[in-house]
Amino acid sequence: MLDNLDIKKIDDLPSARKCILLLYNLVEKMNQENRELRDQNQKLRDEISRLKGEQGKPDVKPDKKPPSSDCSSEKERHRPKKRKKKKKKKRIKIDRTQVLEVDPELLPEDAEYKGIEKVVVQDLKVVTANVLFLKKKYYSPSEGKIYLAKLPQGYDGEFGPGIKGIIIAMYFGYNMSEPNILQFCLDSGADISAGQISNFLIKKQEKFHEEKDAIYEAGLRSSPWQHIDDTGTRVKGKNQHCQILCNPLYTAFFTTEKKSRLSVLDVLRNFRERTFLFNDETFTYLEVFKLPASVVHQLKTFPQEKEMGEEEFLKLLAERLPFLGPQQYKRVLESAAVAAYHAQMEFPIIRLFICDDARQFKILTRELSLCWVHDGRHYKKLSPFFYSHLQYVDNFLERYWKFYDKLLEYKKDPTVELKAKLNEEFDDLFSTITGYDALDKRIAKTKAKKLSLLMVLEHPEIPLNNNPAELGARKRVRKRDVSFGTRSNDGIKAWDTFMTLAATAKKLKVSFYKYIYDRISGGYEMPHLAELIAERADKLQLGWSWN
Repeated sequence: MLDNLDIKKIDDLPSARKCILLLYNLVEKMNQENRELRDQNQKLRDEISRLKGEQGKPDVKPDKKPPSSDCSSEKERHRPKKRKKKKKKKRIKIDRTQVLEVDPELLPEDAEYKGIEKVVVQDLKVVTANVLFLKKKYYSPSEGKIYLAKLPQGYDGEFGPGIKGIIIAMYFGYNMSEPNILQFCLDSGADISAGQISNFLIKKQEKFHEEKDAIYEAGLRSSPWQHIDDTGTRVKGKNQHCQILCNPLYTAFFTTEKKSRLSVLDVLRNFRERTFLFNDETFTYLEVFKLPASVVHQLKTFPQEKEMGEEEFLKLLAERLPFLGPQQYKRVLESAAVAAYHAQMEFPIIRLFICDDARQFKILTRELSLCWVHDGRHYKKLSPFFYSHLQYVDNFLERYWKFYDKLLEYKKDPTVELKAKLNEEFDDLFSTITGYDALDKRIAKTKAKKLSLLMVLEHPEIPLNNNPAELGARKRVRKRDVSFGTRSNDGIKAWDTFMTLAATAKKLKVSFYKYIYDRISGGYEMPHLAELIAERADKLQLGWSWN
């Protein structure tokens, strides 16, 4: 940084200012490196102590609250909304009416009746609803056969639909642990075991898995754009990944062993068999991935415009390109798989992702919109040593969120003139040079993502942030905190299915418990969530700019 600095040549104010600026940034760099090295050194010392059978440095909380490391921009983005309070009494269902009399001994002789005053009191009761079924039985001597009355729908086994529904709702909808659900059932008078509760949660749920598939397909058809994010999850004691896809009408959860581009592609196809295709699009991706010309030339000898299954495709690669490196092999698979996904017709194709800047989400869709909130967090992570640099960061973030507000206003009333103006303002804002190197580099990185950050100018209906998917990921994190993880494939499938049903029901303002009860009891009086998604998508027109 100081290679070109010659003290003897500092003979004027601009030269001195340049020298001070260089020294400021050098101190900032050394301070950051020192902080990282101290943390790493302490971790190594703790590990050495652990290997010696001793304890590491105790985590003693300081007397004073340390500076916040929160990178949230909620405070800067928050805009108070006027809320109109709805009348609660109109929403409350009245189960019984009771007339209350005034004690006659308290009434004076001249008291006159003036009508009634209504008071609504809400209450809940948890009581058993055990039933003794007397099943009539008949015997036919001619047929040698016994005829026995059947139990009502939903009453298979020793437990009815009410207790089954509330166990599923408590575990997946209200995030209770199995031990607490067991205790609740026992306290309420039910004679049930922990194993039986576990079976209710994960066994024989095929009809709900089918409903999840229908919800997902309806959700993909409801808008050409989708939010996507991922988070960690535990399956059989091993780390895996939960992919979250959503829009305003649904949220779907999928657990995958890896978080690779191919794994995300499996989710987009709802785990249908992988297919591969060589066409012009495939070679466009190979060019982006910078594969050697010799490899590309060899791939052009493969069957073109022909969809291949995974077994056929891998066999072809092994025969014709046996010495392909692992990274090149991976890129060929990804390019051909993405091209096949875009060419297929049997499943909805996502046109645009709203996501963070994770590598595995790129090239899967024709367009990409990056989250402004996620990008803003990088600025909050800067920890300048000098007060002047701290002011630079604060001042820039103020301008950053003002521009964000202008984009929100554009969404309400998009015009060609305003679109051109915002394009220019973006260039002006992210061409700022402060002299604080870390901030300037961060600004330059944001400017390089202009196309994806300003995708809202082309499609004003899309959100500016990826908060819905992150909130979905948080639901899995909370579930992980309470229940840690699953111990079987049935368990993780149940987690994905019922978390999808619970999150989607909430978005559609449908009671999750009533929905589960309706399905278990066999009533099917409530409409399918997939039908509600399709119905409301027609009204909302979530992809009007594509039309």
